[in-house]
Amino acid sequence: MTTFGIIGAGNIGTAVAKAVIAHGHDVVIANSRGPETLQALVDDLGPRARAATAAQAGAAGDVVVVTVPLKAIDDVPVAELADKIVLDTNNYYPQRDGHVPSLDAGEATTSGLLQEHLPTSRVAKAFNHIAAAQIGTDGTPSGTPGRRALATASDHADAAAFVTDLYDEIGYDTVNIGPLSESWRIERDQPGYGPVQTAEELRANIDRATRVVGA
Repeated sequence: MTTFGIIGAGNIGTAVAKAVIAHGHDVVIANSRGPETLQALVDDLGPRARAATAAQAGAAGDVVVVTVPLKAIDDVPVAELADKIVLDTNNYYPQRDGHVPSLDAGEATTSGLLQEHLPTSRVAKAFNHIAAAQIGTDGTPSGTPGRRALATASDHADAAAFVTDLYDEIGYDTVNIGPLSESWRIERDQPGYGPVQTAEELRANIDRATRVVGA
């Protein structure tokens, strides 16, 4: 059993919480408005979940899921996430986040920016190219023909391995893109972003990705 600290209680955070709880894990979940605003969600999630502040969720988690808008990553606690695997679900939406020159120029990745913010954590990209509503419904047992695949990327082998095991547990194959510097291949507007894909199809779409530099 793993305790997941989940920083961000929106659609993705809630869906990941439900998925891991369904497989016997515990959740400590936080949002930007305070734990008292999460009572209805915690009641819905059941006895394996409790609400907390972001710092408390980070401290409590064996593994931490960061699922906040990109513009809010500077608010993610640092000390509480030290030496932990951190799963980053983020995508860059300039209309929401404002323009980030290093992303616009193709010089950075969203997960790489979180890794810079969390220098003593081990960041892995996860759950960024699947709709929240599909996380708990599209999973199938290992070996199922046509099983859906999801991507990960990390500079840390143990973080990528954790995501691979977690995906398999909740019903997905994994395609490991490699380091965070390559994680742009599964970000917004790339061929692999969004569609339901097998591992073979996802690998092909990752290979087809084209980075626009100097946008």
